[in-house]
Amino acid sequence: MKLIGNLIWLIFIGIISSIVWFFVGLFLHITIIGIPFGKQCLKIARLSACPFGTYVHSNFDKHPIANVIWLIFAGWELCLVYLFSGLIFSITIIGIPFGKQCLKLAALALFPFGAKVS
Repeated sequence: MKLIGNLIWLIFIGIISSIVWFFVGLFLHITIIGIPFGKQCLKIARLSACPFGTYVHSNFDKHPIANVIWLIFAGWELCLVYLFSGLIFSITIIGIPFGKQCLKLAALALFPFGAKVS
């Protein structure tokens, strides 16, 4: 299921999502202040390419200030987009696994600092 799910995800969603996250991460690496945020964007880009078979372990306490800054400027909007996408995918039985992956990405988009993707 992981291979088929990742292939379907990559074809329809993953390529575009990963490319966008990758270029945003590269853009944020231009300034010294943006480097930690760019690293988190690259982490999300890697997960958005192939989310099936991976787990996200969030640890808000590891970097609370960076997580709050991320939450204020980008996190809540990205989380809402992934939540809405997950709800749309979950309308059909076939889309439920893809909706679950969107919820995984929503959790990572909300608080990426200290989160481990395995």
